[in-house]
Amino acid sequence: MSDWLFCPKCAAPLSDRELGGAIRRVCTLDACGFVAWGNPVPVVCALIECLDRNGQMLLARNAAWPEGKFALVTGFLEREEHPEAAVVREVKEETGLDAQAVHWIGNYPFAEANQVLLVYHVQVTGEITLNEELAEVKLIPKERLKGWERGTGFAVLDWLESLQVDAV
Repeated sequence: MSDWLFCPKCAAPLSDRELGGAIRRVCTLDACGFVAWGNPVPVVCALIECLDRNGQMLLARNAAWPEGKFALVTGFLEREEHPEAAVVREVKEETGLDAQAVHWIGNYPFAEANQVLLVYHVQVTGEITLNEELAEVKLIPKERLKGWERGTGFAVLDWLESLQVDAV
């Protein structure tokens, strides 16, 4: 939003103004009142455990990412959607897998993308069928994922940043 030049409500020019303790893009017409607050976007994330694959954990590579880069299955929370329902929907859409149980892990700031990550442990069954968003998946033993359990603070982000896996 920092590169917006014109108001999306009335098309008047925007200017920078200190508001609410930060510099915001604000409409120059006082009667309009538009403020680009820049609030973070909620994103659901699934740490997927494949129950019918000896409890192996599934990581995914987005089709737009370089070879060898894997992460959790993620997706945007839709309007009026409960986060738990959203993570189940995203897992099904992207992998074809059916959620059997969903457990809250935690929420984490992801300032680089202006997002708040809502992370869940999702236990699944079924055949893996990737949609067009994913290029490939990697199954890894659950034992490689120590420290991600609920209540472990930033362990999930620390683990993701340090994880090195090869493409299948």
